[in-house]
Amino acid sequence: MSQPTRSGPPFEITIGSVTRPLRLVPVGQMGFVPLIEFLGDSELTRAAAQALLPLIPEGSEALLTVVTNALPLAHELSDLSGLPYEVARKKRRTYMQAPLIQEVPGLTLGVSETLWLDGPHAARLSGKKVVIVQDVIASGTTAAALARLVERSGGTVHGYLAAFKQGNSALPVRYLQELPGRV
Repeated sequence: MSQPTRSGPPFEITIGSVTRPLRLVPVGQMGFVPLIEFLGDSELTRAAAQALLPLIPEGSEALLTVVTNALPLAHELSDLSGLPYEVARKKRRTYMQAPLIQEVPGLTLGVSETLWLDGPHAARLSGKKVVIVQDVIASGTTAAALARLVERSGGTVHGYLAAFKQGNSALPVRYLQELPGRV
């Protein structure tokens, strides 16, 4: 089965001196949205992390992200800031010990997900001021699920960072650019 396509001028983003054309992809009921891809694009990832660095709230002690596209961004932010980071997974791994499990309603993509945070990783967030890091925050449901994992770990959510904001999340997100909800 072929994917629907949208013709028209490409959508572009620029962060620092890095410009990228973005593919427009169909996403659930949202129509077509620009696809940000940090995976495999170290130049864009580095530019975004450098631009986000001054937006990290003062006093932050750790970062938390979810495995996929935001992972290289969190890793680069960790390298630049010196803050450790932890990663929630979207599947249970056999090596996990007493993982925390958090459901994510499927508002943006139309598919519910489950996040898994390994027990030893959760323990490293205990007592820490944690910043949630994502590539794009749209509805905020994934960020809110990550926040619940922080709280259940004994940490405190100290802020939300995203390279891009798309849509109307009620969360107080610090971000670089806003993307259109649909194109």
